[in-house]
Amino acid sequence: MEYREEAKVRALRVRTLNAPLEKPHRTASGTVQSAPLVLVDLQTDAGVTGCAYVFLYTPLALRPAASLIANLEALVRGAPVAPGEVRAMLQGRFRLLGNQGLVGIAVAAIDMALWDALAKLRGVALARLLGAEPAALPVYDSLGQMGPEETAREVEASLERGFRAFKVKAGHPDPATDLAVARAIRGVAGEGTWLAMDFNQAFSAAEAIRRARLLEGEGLAWIEEPVLAEDFAGHAEVRRAIAIPVQTGENWWGVADMAKAIAAGASDHVMPDAMKIGGVSGWLEAAALAARHDLALSSHLFAELSAHLLAATPTAHRLEWLDVAGAVNETPPVIADGALRACEAPGCGLRWNERAIAKLGA
Repeated sequence: MEYREEAKVRALRVRTLNAPLEKPHRTASGTVQSAPLVLVDLQTDAGVTGCAYVFLYTPLALRPAASLIANLEALVRGAPVAPGEVRAMLQGRFRLLGNQGLVGIAVAAIDMALWDALAKLRGVALARLLGAEPAALPVYDSLGQMGPEETAREVEASLERGFRAFKVKAGHPDPATDLAVARAIRGVAGEGTWLAMDFNQAFSAAEAIRRARLLEGEGLAWIEEPVLAEDFAGHAEVRRAIAIPVQTGENWWGVADMAKAIAAGASDHVMPDAMKIGGVSGWLEAAALAARHDLALSSHLFAELSAHLLAATPTAHRLEWLDVAGAVNETPPVIADGALRACEAPGCGLRWNERAIAKLGA
């Protein structure tokens, strides 16, 4: 299938807002207090608008990211709704500067909005445009770093909302607390509950190994980012030394980083982030690479979009749920009995709540 329409890009509308989270999301490397988002509406001359958002982690990056995305309008205005062609053109313009960081985020934002527009122009859900069916995908609730009692309460609430699997931010100052948290979750959700833990890049390889070995009897599905994201050799060292699978990938800047991590033996599974891996186009390359290496691939954030992308991923594993855009999206995914299904409407499943945006706009 040719992923291209002759409809042309007419304009970009770029807005910033700092959306509330249900509660601050604590990790071993810092606390995310809110959801700083840049919303992108890519307007076409066919009357169809493609929607996307990017998540900046800190409000300090909102205006620089929004300004860079808005500056790209001059480059994409008049271009066909052809995500691959436009992405290649934008990446070429930034080759000397580099396509990582805010540049990578800006190009990915345009790519995601183009794919949404293309699916809407074809009148199909994005998953179907990619040759797949919107499927019920195993989903886990991604919880912050909390003590055992608070974690147990959060898991009880998650069970009521339809979750059957969980990931928690580990790496407490006292490693024994991580162990107590894992056991508290089992006590509420049951011994067979799917459970992963995330160290959020907090440790050296030696310290991560020491801590992970304390958790080896807890049946964890994976330990995530035990060392700095770019330390592929450190990840490989941890992986060789522990019995728990190692997961990484959310901080890869494009498929080149993913290929380096695979070559280093850094991870048992892979977990690209739609924004950092290069939008939908980058994800498709990552999914193909994972399939060639028979690596289970899970998503990071962007649940609305990731549900479509995982449906089209040969080695799809788990979908992460951490709702950063729910305050402004009128069509959130539905979670039931441990699964999440992609939105069936044309596009990727984003429809802005303009009243909420007006209140939250930065």
